[in-house]
Amino acid sequence: MNMDEAVRRSDALLRAQKRGYICVCDVHSVMEGLRDAAFRKILNGSLMTTADGMPLVWAGRLRKQPIGRVYGPDFLLAMCHLSVTRRYRHFFYGGKPGVAERLVDRLAERFPGLQISGTFTPPFASLTRAEEGELTTLVEESKPDLFWVGLGSPKQERFMAQYSDKLACTLMVGVGAAFDFHSGTVKEAPRWLHNTGLQWAYRVMQEPRRLGKRYLRCIPAFAWNIGLEAAGIRQFNMET
Repeated sequence: MNMDEAVRRSDALLRAQKRGYICVCDVHSVMEGLRDAAFRKILNGSLMTTADGMPLVWAGRLRKQPIGRVYGPDFLLAMCHLSVTRRYRHFFYGGKPGVAERLVDRLAERFPGLQISGTFTPPFASLTRAEEGELTTLVEESKPDLFWVGLGSPKQERFMAQYSDKLACTLMVGVGAAFDFHSGTVKEAPRWLHNTGLQWAYRVMQEPRRLGKRYLRCIPAFAWNIGLEAAGIRQFNMET
């Protein structure tokens, strides 16, 4: 699918009150799924899993699957735009202290009439029983249609799989660094770089300690596996 199709499908899911979660995946997420069977099950159990990065789009085309890119930060904006007329309610979960609040301010300014039902800044560790109770109450009172999760992969996907049936919301969507980008906390890569497949390099330059090891490990492994598949040496499906 492409961005337009992702928005259409999400709109249909919301209108049908279909509860579940959406994964917006980059190369790192895919390689985690290849390495970890439990995480692979989470990705395959979503209502929709999209290609966030250009390397995945290119890999799809190699398999004669003409998928388009559904970039998480852009998908968030597209759904906010749609929500002004549909009157969907949004909840934002994630980010460091103050990030979700700054994000809400910017989105409200950009999309007049956008309905925002709440925010929650989680701890770095798993939720305690008290924190889980607080979150459950907040969501129960606000009943958001879209519950955005900005924890980074694979943490956000694991959170959504665990809580999508527990919290009173319709769709959960994991969008990684979108909170930081749209709140102005982290500078996003220039638009001209988006279609080159090198956004990861820009991010590594910004956060080398946190992201350097991740990308230097997963990108060569991804390219190696794509090469094996292209050569007919190895085949991949949802189970392997």
